[in-house]
Amino acid sequence: MPRSLPAWATSLIGAVAIVALWWLLSVTVLSSVGSSGAPAIPGPGEVLASYAESGWESYWRNFSVTLSEAAWGYLWGNGLALLLAAVVLVLPRLETVAMQLAVISYCIPIVAIGPLLLLILGVPTAGEPSSTAVFLAAMSVFFTSVVGTMLGLKSADRASLDMVAVYGGGRLMQLRKVRVIAALPATLTALQIAVPAAFLGAILGEYLGKVEVGIGPAMVIAQQSLNAPRVWAIALASGAVALIAYVAVGMVARMAAPWAKGSAA
Repeated sequence: MPRSLPAWATSLIGAVAIVALWWLLSVTVLSSVGSSGAPAIPGPGEVLASYAESGWESYWRNFSVTLSEAAWGYLWGNGLALLLAAVVLVLPRLETVAMQLAVISYCIPIVAIGPLLLLILGVPTAGEPSSTAVFLAAMSVFFTSVVGTMLGLKSADRASLDMVAVYGGGRLMQLRKVRVIAALPATLTALQIAVPAAFLGAILGEYLGKVEVGIGPAMVIAQQSLNAPRVWAIALASGAVALIAYVAVGMVARMAAPWAKGSAA
């Protein structure tokens, strides 16, 4: 019976196949767009050349602003989500209201609320993080974190909860001693999923928030100048940054709740 390939080998083969397909499309049917003849899908070599042409300083200047917006939005959105879930466990009657707030935040189109936020929060100073982008980043993670945390807090073992109650503990004691531990795997998974969501929310906020520096305006400038290699380079770099942050939070989650993966604590 043939042995299965290790995970790293499978990932390497998949990456090579994707790059090969990318190169094939860049030299065949999707080689140009519009009357200008600009490449619709530049080849891997052209994208790498774009990185060298733009330089590290350009990427750092734009990514540092967007990462700052995404980080603040991530902290605010997840902080409020965790607080709301904890309040619902102490005051169960508020569960319906909390879920309605979460669903409303998920259903409101970002492109509709963005211009309103710009009017309320104002245009940021040149080179500074956008309050609109921070708000949209927080909004992008709120629903996932609320639902994941509440489901995790409700997954606590009933016998453990009863034991705390027998010894005189109330809802707050049950929350600290039992529910928080039981909720860690689901909560950390929700926080991991929220990482790319916050990054995407910040970029969309830059599109709508009249920001001069950041990933959003950098992509707009490259798109308007029909610089396809630059657009692809920024998009791939954004995906790589979001993936690195996602994996980092996943590693923290595995160390904080090793039993969720069947590992020893």
